[in-house]
Amino acid sequence: MDDGARLFQIEWRHADRPVPYDEAVAAMEARAAAIREAGAAELVWLLEHPPLYTAGTSARPADLLDPGRLPVFKSGRGGQYTYHGPGQRIAYVVLDLNRYGRDVRCHVWRLEEWMIRTLARFGVAGERRDGRIGVWVARPEGSEAKIAAIGVRVRRWVAYHGVALNVDPDLAAFAGIVPCGLPGYGVTSLAALGVRTTMAEIDAALRDSFDDVFAAAPVCRT
Repeated sequence: MDDGARLFQIEWRHADRPVPYDEAVAAMEARAAAIREAGAAELVWLLEHPPLYTAGTSARPADLLDPGRLPVFKSGRGGQYTYHGPGQRIAYVVLDLNRYGRDVRCHVWRLEEWMIRTLARFGVAGERRDGRIGVWVARPEGSEAKIAAIGVRVRRWVAYHGVALNVDPDLAAFAGIVPCGLPGYGVTSLAALGVRTTMAEIDAALRDSFDDVFAAAPVCRT
């Protein structure tokens, strides 16, 4: 389902079926090229993937703990290994950073801020951690766990890939990797935190929070 833009010429797209990873990457790269070369509309694409692992440009082979568990795809995004699968809301964000200050660190900060503001709508306090990209939550006993992963690629100032928010995925699948190359840290989800919601509600919160972050002046705190 596609609908119109509110911020510049951004198209919002929702996939109604799990999208194969290579198909999604090809579509993002085509849109990024069209933005650079023909001024096409920017894109926020909300979807789920079938169960799989992706290896970012910094992925270490030793962090793939169970190579035969799921298909593994090399990814051009930054970062290391992560899991994607049903119950996880993927938001691929294809933006022309010429409109947002040509600052990759700031772009990552805005993606984190987007997740933090979205989580707040469900009563969850998402937090940043120095030196660890993504969004984390503190557990009552004092431990912490990652609830949203972020990975981006930028080519000629057009950014793509994006965020993965754990709504209600199979958290056991993360045991096949060292998530994001960070041993000793847990992974959680809204469902594991006791928040029961639907993807439609998540998508509405993502849409409502997006302009609050990306329509603001091109400044951020990094």
